[in-house]
Amino acid sequence: MPSTAEPKLISGNANMPLAKAIARRMSMHRGVNVGLVDARVERFNDGEIFVEVFENVRGEDMFILQPTSNPANDNLMELLIIADAMRRSSARRTTAVIPYFGYARQDRRTKARTPISAKLVANMIVGAGIERILTLDLHAAQIQGFFDIPVDNLYASPIFALDIVAQFKDRMSDLMLISPDVGGVARARELAKRVNAPLAIVDKRREKPGEIAEMTVIGDVTGKTCLIVDDICDTAGTLCKAAEVLLENGAAEVHAYISHGVLSGPAVGRITNSVMKSLVITDTIEATPDVSAAPNIRILPTAPLFAQAILNIWHGTSVSSLFDTDTLAPAYEGIL
Repeated sequence: MPSTAEPKLISGNANMPLAKAIARRMSMHRGVNVGLVDARVERFNDGEIFVEVFENVRGEDMFILQPTSNPANDNLMELLIIADAMRRSSARRTTAVIPYFGYARQDRRTKARTPISAKLVANMIVGAGIERILTLDLHAAQIQGFFDIPVDNLYASPIFALDIVAQFKDRMSDLMLISPDVGGVARARELAKRVNAPLAIVDKRREKPGEIAEMTVIGDVTGKTCLIVDDICDTAGTLCKAAEVLLENGAAEVHAYISHGVLSGPAVGRITNSVMKSLVITDTIEATPDVSAAPNIRILPTAPLFAQAILNIWHGTSVSSLFDTDTLAPAYEGIL
C-alpha cells in the first residue's frame, strides 16, 4: 500500500495543457483535488535552466510530466533537472511521464561513425535519478531495452479504434488500414485487428535521404476509405505523397491517424493543401496555433489514458489492462 495519500504531479514547460488535463482527470478519479506541485522552471539570461519546488516532496511518489518535443534539448534538460531536484529533495520514487520521447528515431546506427542517441538519452534519464518511465508509442519497441529501469509503453491504438468506430460507424465495411512503409506494418496491423479491417502497404523507395523516388501500393484499395497509420508525422512530405498515391490507385478518400504530431517546417501547410480529408493526432505534443487552426487536423486527448496509467502505477495494479479498447471506452465516453 502506498505510504502517501495521493501521487504528486510536477510539470515542466513542454506541454502544460496536457499536464493540467491529466491532473483534472486524476481529480475526477480520486474525488479529491490533484493539482500540479507548485514550482517554477525558469531560464537565466544565458539560457541555463533553473528549477525551484515550493512544496515538500520528501517521501512522496512523484510523477514528472514532460514530453521531450521541440525544442528537444531544452525540454530534455528540464526533465533531467527536475528529476535531480526530486532526488535531492528525498522523493520516495520518481517516475518520468514522457508522452513523446524525443531522439527515438536515432535508435540504431544506420551508417558508420553515427551515434545511437536514444540510448545516450536513456542513460542520462537513469543517471538523473528517474526510477520508472511512462510513455506512449515509442518509435521502436527496442528502446524499452535501452533503460535499466521499468518502462511502461502505452499505445494510442485503443484511442484511435474508439475514434474510428465513432467517426466511420456507417461505413466500417469500406475501411482499409494503410501502413505508409514496410517498417510500420506491425503498428497498422494491430489497429486493423481492433477495427476488423483489411490492411495494405505503401512501399516507398528512396534514391537518397529525404527524396522519395517511387511509391507502390501493395493491396487493392479500390473504392476503400483508407486510414494511414503511423507513429510520427514530422514534415508530412511522405504522408501527403502516400495519400496522393492511394487516390491514384482508386481509393475513395484518405484519412490519417498519427500518434505524435511533430509537424515541423512546412507540415501544416502541406496537410491543409493535401488530398487527405483529415489528419488525427494526439495531444502528446502541445499544438501550435497553426495546428489548432488547421481545418483538417483533429486532436485526440491522451489525459484519460495517462491519468489512469499513473493511478495504476501508484496502486501497483496492471498497466497493460489499458491496452484493451474496452477498458478505455468508459474513460472516453462523451469525449469521442
